[in-house]
Amino acid sequence: MSSMRQYFSLMGFYLRTLNQRSGSIITLIFGITCAVAGLVSMLAIANGARHQEMSDVRPDRAILLSLGALDGTQSSISSEVVRQLYELPGIRAAPNGRPIAVSEVLVRAEGRKRAAGTLMSFPLVGVTGGLRYLMPELHLIDGRMFGSGLNQLIASDSCHRLFSGFTIGDTRLIGGTKWQVVGDFRLGRADVGCIAYADASAMMAAFNQNNYNQVAVMLTSPREISRLAATLKSMPALRIEAKSERAVVSAQYKRLNGILDFAAYFVGGIMAVGAALGAANSMYAIVDSRRRELATLQAFGFESGPVLVSTLTESALLGMPGALIGAATATGLFNGVSASAFGLSLRMAVTPRLILLGIAFALVIGVLAGLLPGLRAARLPVSVALRGA
Repeated sequence: MSSMRQYFSLMGFYLRTLNQRSGSIITLIFGITCAVAGLVSMLAIANGARHQEMSDVRPDRAILLSLGALDGTQSSISSEVVRQLYELPGIRAAPNGRPIAVSEVLVRAEGRKRAAGTLMSFPLVGVTGGLRYLMPELHLIDGRMFGSGLNQLIASDSCHRLFSGFTIGDTRLIGGTKWQVVGDFRLGRADVGCIAYADASAMMAAFNQNNYNQVAVMLTSPREISRLAATLKSMPALRIEAKSERAVVSAQYKRLNGILDFAAYFVGGIMAVGAALGAANSMYAIVDSRRRELATLQAFGFESGPVLVSTLTESALLGMPGALIGAATATGLFNGVSASAFGLSLRMAVTPRLILLGIAFALVIGVLAGLLPGLRAARLPVSVALRGA
């Protein structure tokens, strides 16, 4: 009999005798269900964070930074250069005929959290005119815009939720200067935590800065980003480069996303080890209960290769119900659930990609769990198996 026929004969035998080993099988499936549900739910937090971060990113917005800067905090652009950047081709014009380009000053400020009373930083962004044209998703929900040259700011609704002292009319001490809160706003679909905007000239005076950190522009079309980048390369004296908004936001949240991914895979890895050990014990029990049958089959000429491969296949297949139940559990309990990570409010997102990842995760656990029991079954001498049966 060929190895392939031996393999299918063994699989048929295993399937016919599953009901005789229900206890071990249920234990194996339960362990893999918990591991898959844990991994998928943890990854759903990271996935939800990415969706939240990118929810209001536009393909027709670009960020101009100093050459080599990874983000705005590492960039510095003089007022003279800014004036030249406003004249670059591909920038959309506002209804008043001016280019939709906003120079920004970036500062980290601190607020005291309402719940814990601890200090936590948030971005304070100084902007020049045209913010509403650049960010049509910004909607004032109360109060008014800050005045030009005045120490006034508008704050996202998350600021009021997270921190004390963000009610309209409140005065905050930031960088040794008093700033009055004059408006609350919401940014479209995104809730990226607390962020505040103020007048750029007031910010530069308060924080003793002479240069801007970055320039954000609205393009006439998403395709113009390539043209804009090429134009800046042809003007090396400016030492400015253009990046898509998606690339800048991705770099901005790279560290946070890395932490969330690490936490997900770390917890998933621990649960996988536990599930694999439990599944291996179950497979040992299943294999040991078949010692007489396997010995008889080997006496009739069955080879060790088909015995090993069929055991691995059985272990992987037994993991499939656990994968599906675990993925369904994570989807039912956590998909769309609100959560918070490092001040970022998000909705957990269980996507088809995560479900497929969970299934692959279960297959790996199943194969690993069946490896040692399979090797034991394949290498066990016939005489020993018959005596132990």
